[in-house]
Amino acid sequence: MTLYYAEGSATAEISDEQMREALHGVLAQIGQRTKVLALPPDFTRYNSRAGQLTCMAYEFYGSAMTDIMPALGTHVPMPEWQLDKMFPGIPHDLVRPHRWRDDVVTIGEVPADFVSEVTDGIWEQAWPAQLNKLVWQGGHDLVLSIGQVVPHEVIGMANYNKNIFVGTGGSQGINESHFIGAAYGMERMMGRANTPLRKILNYAQDQFCQNLPLLYVLTVVGSREDGSLVTRGLFIGDHHDCFEKACELSVLVNFTQLEEPLDKVVVYLDPEEFHSTWLGNKSIYRTRMAIADEGELIVLAPKVGVFGEDPQIDALIRKYGYRTTPQIMTFMGENDDLRANLSAAAHLIHGSSEGRFKVTYCPGELTREEIESVGYEYGDLQLMLQRYRVDELRDGWNETADGERFYFIGNPALGLWAHKDRL
Repeated sequence: MTLYYAEGSATAEISDEQMREALHGVLAQIGQRTKVLALPPDFTRYNSRAGQLTCMAYEFYGSAMTDIMPALGTHVPMPEWQLDKMFPGIPHDLVRPHRWRDDVVTIGEVPADFVSEVTDGIWEQAWPAQLNKLVWQGGHDLVLSIGQVVPHEVIGMANYNKNIFVGTGGSQGINESHFIGAAYGMERMMGRANTPLRKILNYAQDQFCQNLPLLYVLTVVGSREDGSLVTRGLFIGDHHDCFEKACELSVLVNFTQLEEPLDKVVVYLDPEEFHSTWLGNKSIYRTRMAIADEGELIVLAPKVGVFGEDPQIDALIRKYGYRTTPQIMTFMGENDDLRANLSAAAHLIHGSSEGRFKVTYCPGELTREEIESVGYEYGDLQLMLQRYRVDELRDGWNETADGERFYFIGNPALGLWAHKDRL
């Protein structure tokens, strides 16, 4: 259990060359490897610096890096243009798809009494620790898990062993993990490292993965005043302290605590990154603790054209919609299809304002009928882009020409926003 590298601060600016030197130094320190598996995130985490770090690891290992598996979770596989942009220079024939319904093995179960204890009795079943077969049975002498630590709606803080057990996990484990987080409550977890679900994943790692040669490479990414991104921290290790140190920095860098609740929030979803409400609803997850009662969230979503990344989940979102938690729980009690897809049920809870504030979705590729059918207000994208000129806006407070004051967020995936009274 070693922390090999831990550098960063809320004001640090770590260059790509400094990351390369640090990563190559650690890889040299751990000794020669002959069969390496890299587990970076997919394109939805393009800004994580994980793409650059994966390329740097490939530079170091060359032919010894035999497999690269983007930790898709339930997301769709990366098309070639995404692979080229995120992992330039890496041969496509090294990339393995993660098929979360098929290519998995259960390596153990976290006991029901432990799960019940850490979730305050919300979930009383044993949790299956599932991994892609390539991770568990591939015979690698290094499994390099790469990603960004940032506040997260399902587990409190993203990455670390979530990249393993959810990113390369199986249907049952993913479904139950998402539902545990939703039922326990996002507001009780977001921005916190030691959540019930994290305790469950830590247990699984400690008990079942002693012989899996895991090494974590974790970044913390923030924004400069001009909105450009900068790496604030890099942490490399094989156990919990690596993650915990990254979390401490991420809270400083990525968590914006506001002195007043926000009456109007405008969020922009980058067209390369966000194509579904499954991903785009980070605009809701990450701002809900900041928005005032009776406030409004306007989501500018030029390339959002579906609800779910997965066709089966898309159909469930269309069927049930983003309703309140009591409504979703009732639907679950009455419908086998939702009970069998707990991650979809969790997502429907996550994407609800619980009737507390209005969500106006402005999609480029979904119709008014589709948006309103799932419980959101519809906004005309072109009219809204004329009013809220994203190229001229800066993150934080802005004002329209006619004096409307609003809070703008250019990428909801980069942080968490909360009014201090909701912390």
